[in-house]
Amino acid sequence: MRATLIKAILYLFAFLPLPVCHAIGSLVGVVLASLPGRTRDVARTNIDLCFPELTAAGRRRLVNTSLRETGKTILESGALWLRPGSMTLRLIRAVDGLEHVEAAQAAGRGIILATPHLGAWEAAGLYCASHYDITCLYRPLRMQELEDLVRNARNRAGGNYVPATAQGIRILYKTLAENRAVAMLPDQEPQAGTGLFAPFFGIPAYTMVFLSRLTIKTGAPIVFVWSERLSFGRGYRLHFRPALEGASADDLATSVAAINRTVENMIRERPEQYQWSYRRFRTRPEGEPPVY
Repeated sequence: MRATLIKAILYLFAFLPLPVCHAIGSLVGVVLASLPGRTRDVARTNIDLCFPELTAAGRRRLVNTSLRETGKTILESGALWLRPGSMTLRLIRAVDGLEHVEAAQAAGRGIILATPHLGAWEAAGLYCASHYDITCLYRPLRMQELEDLVRNARNRAGGNYVPATAQGIRILYKTLAENRAVAMLPDQEPQAGTGLFAPFFGIPAYTMVFLSRLTIKTGAPIVFVWSERLSFGRGYRLHFRPALEGASADDLATSVAAINRTVENMIRERPEQYQWSYRRFRTRPEGEPPVY
């Protein structure tokens, strides 16, 4: 029943103009900011931890604006997933930093595209799938009834999504060996025993090491991409950014720290568009108390 309702909502908003989707999403965010709940509490905790330099009033404003962006993220999903791919791609109004992709491709070792949970990451994934024939690592959804819908939506522009299994990882290495593109989300907390703690906004964050191992082993450069959500439902602007120095260092801890710094720098461009409702600091170093 729940999956059926979600599908109905997605199809409804797929037919509404993007400005309408974002306006309603902003109202949903106002409700999220007004009512007690886990989404608001996690966003508030994360922002308090990551922006101690802001005043208390400034942090409250950032929580409120970030939750309005969260509402937009939810309600734009129908447009990004269910409209024809060519129609959705027309929502991307501008792209900057393509020279970083071209330089990576010219190196001839493949390219790793890393898309953090910033802005409309589904729009970034669709653009990369249509232009670079990406093979993307993903985690299957908890709600299996939506798996086919989401997988077909992401594949419709030419991308190839593989699960985060041993077989999927082998496919990624093979893809890079063929001088092609792979993609992944760099800011999800990994499973226990598979990550390292590295600073993220000055806070030790349990961070995936697979991205570092991939670039170290293959020599493929990392290029980050995020999709800025433009105001008043005008569409999106894509930003490609090179990884900071150290991301491809042989030392795993150095690489992981550089990747986190790169993500942090992008977030600071538009902090309200980051997914602050995600429990990024759920796993703590031994002896430290929980933060949520």
